[in-house]
Amino acid sequence: MAARDAAPHPAPIGRLRWAVSAGCIPTDSTGPEPEFTSRDVFAILNANDAIAHVRVRVVYAMHEIVGPFRVAVAPQRMRQLRVNDLIFPEAVRLGEAYSLVFDSDVPVVVQFGRCDTRQAANAGFMAMAFACG
Repeated sequence: MAARDAAPHPAPIGRLRWAVSAGCIPTDSTGPEPEFTSRDVFAILNANDAIAHVRVRVVYAMHEIVGPFRVAVAPQRMRQLRVNDLIFPEAVRLGEAYSLVFDSDVPVVVQFGRCDTRQAANAGFMAMAFACG
């Protein structure tokens, strides 16, 4: 195959920086744990050929920034984590509004979601994070 016939290398999928501005982990839950624990979650897609080293910072209105929490995502994989499970260097505060800032060394895609089980009729939603750069 001639070089001019070779398919061009596709553009990377994702961005290096993402933000989520609507976090708040509910303090109450209805139903058995851990399946029905109220929670915020995020998913990171790494469509690259290199491991993604992602740093996550938690920004509060009335407290200092917490983090970075370090998350690795293998090449050509996705990883989903509960915000509730971010505990080092400090656990994310339950029942307090927060934002998340994601910085990665390779382009990634971030999606955010919530499962609110405070009432017997559960509710959940998913939203794309804002791609900053």
